[in-house]
Amino acid sequence: MKFVYECNDCHAVYESEEVFYQCPKCAALNDGTSFAKGNVIVKLDEQYLKTLKKRTELSVADFLPYAIPHPDCYPVGNTPIVRPRRLARTHGLNNLSFKMDSALPSGSFKDRASQLIAAQALHHQETRIALASTGNAGAAMSCAGAAYGLEIILFVPETAPANKLMQSVLYGATVVPVKGSYDDAFALSIAYTKEAGGINRNTAYNPMTIEGKKSVSIELFLQMGRSVPDVVYVPTGDGCIFAGVYKGFFDLKEAGLITKIPHLVAAQSRESNAIARAWKTQQFNNLERATTRADSISVESPANGRMAVRYISESEGWATEVDDREILEAQLELAKEAGVFVEPAASCAWAALKNDQRMIADRFGENVEVCVLLTGTGFKDMAVFDGQIKIPEAIENSVAAMKERFAL
Repeated sequence: MKFVYECNDCHAVYESEEVFYQCPKCAALNDGTSFAKGNVIVKLDEQYLKTLKKRTELSVADFLPYAIPHPDCYPVGNTPIVRPRRLARTHGLNNLSFKMDSALPSGSFKDRASQLIAAQALHHQETRIALASTGNAGAAMSCAGAAYGLEIILFVPETAPANKLMQSVLYGATVVPVKGSYDDAFALSIAYTKEAGGINRNTAYNPMTIEGKKSVSIELFLQMGRSVPDVVYVPTGDGCIFAGVYKGFFDLKEAGLITKIPHLVAAQSRESNAIARAWKTQQFNNLERATTRADSISVESPANGRMAVRYISESEGWATEVDDREILEAQLELAKEAGVFVEPAASCAWAALKNDQRMIADRFGENVEVCVLLTGTGFKDMAVFDGQIKIPEAIENSVAAMKERFAL
């Protein structure tokens, strides 16, 4: 499929048949003190997009810049939409839905980007992919690497959750823990690609990560009978998932398949709120430190922050901040009241909607269609429950002990 690259900041357009990462002019301005400049947007051919409106049958593949080889080898997509009746009734949200990307092959939303990066690598006859990750992106790329026979070099901060790192090791990736932050691992992974070659999958740095993530919006459109929600809540850390969600709806609008992009809400922890703060102040300063327990959205220098802030405004959306206590309470509520077990980063989106529910009802009415993206399974980070929940002690194998336990 024909496509070009447009800089998010200076809007310069680049045509390239080779792997392309950032606008060289804007990226050269980065000094590490504020949100990175120079990320580019993949712009699909407008005339091609307009032809999609005439088709009676559509698929996500129709919107992707690279063909996915053997999709049954690494089946990404078609995740279920859950209608949580108990929570909808409790919180007065008649048309509430959850998009369950925790059901993807490696257990997180990051499979969407990793599938397209694998397709990019195979298209360019590359066999090695390097990246940095706090866990989910690394596990997803490692899963894709195992499926397609690609070498994955993964740089991670040494504090990343053990469950996520073990996934990558089991998938056969070369895992390199770094004594430093995610940003340190990010810089080392780029240096590795420059020295050793191959594809770099870093979020937003490689624009195809956003193109892969946009598939969730195309999927929602198809699953909802060629319609889209009124409001979508997105867990937000570095801004890449948020940009992907926007881009999918944007492409649908460009194709004439929808008339309006949903209101997109960036859900952030107050302990990692760089994007929310930038949206409110229009000052793109990095955080001194991000301390949220929701590690997947714990970011001091959001790699795609500028684009995310832009898309919050362009979707007529907003940013909502919640504290870690609300995030963990939301995680338990989802499990106990909806049978949905997700990691804290995903439950942040539900916590944000709970925070906004009165405003949502007042602004949009009781029949507003709200979708919450649940981006990672709870099994990714079981350590979050240490000191909170424990397994009950065993009873003796007797009726008497059973009666005592239940006070019968």
